[in-house]
Amino acid sequence: MSPDQVSRELETASGSVVDKTAAIPLWVRVFVVAGGLLMALGGVIALANPSMLMAPHDEITNGVKIYAGYVAARNLVLGLFLPLLLALRARRALGSMMVLVGLIQILDLIMDCVENRWAIVPGVLVLGILYLIGAARVAGAPFWRRESWA
Repeated sequence: MSPDQVSRELETASGSVVDKTAAIPLWVRVFVVAGGLLMALGGVIALANPSMLMAPHDEITNGVKIYAGYVAARNLVLGLFLPLLLALRARRALGSMMVLVGLIQILDLIMDCVENRWAIVPGVLVLGILYLIGAARVAGAPFWRRESWA
């Protein structure tokens, strides 16, 4: 096997070989584009109209505007880079970014539970799980296994 072929394949613990140059599954591509678009849209909303992130009668203070800026920065960067990494076919970086976004969703889920926002918990849970499953499909292994990072 040539060094080029070796660099294209990732050996998993089960002994199966995942071709790093194989096409990213369609559902992952659609999910990354849609998720990136929604995340970027959330960033734009946080910048343009932070009151949409709050309950109808809550007051918009300077602190709310500051945190809306943080939300906007986080969401815009993640929302722009997910589709960009997909377009560049940067599998390792895309998988890492998807793990990051999936874990952010899981932490958001915990905060939603703590703050009794039960209506959005199922959606956030599904998003987090889909990002983590998609990352495993892109990397060839789940993020907790060394094979996904090597």
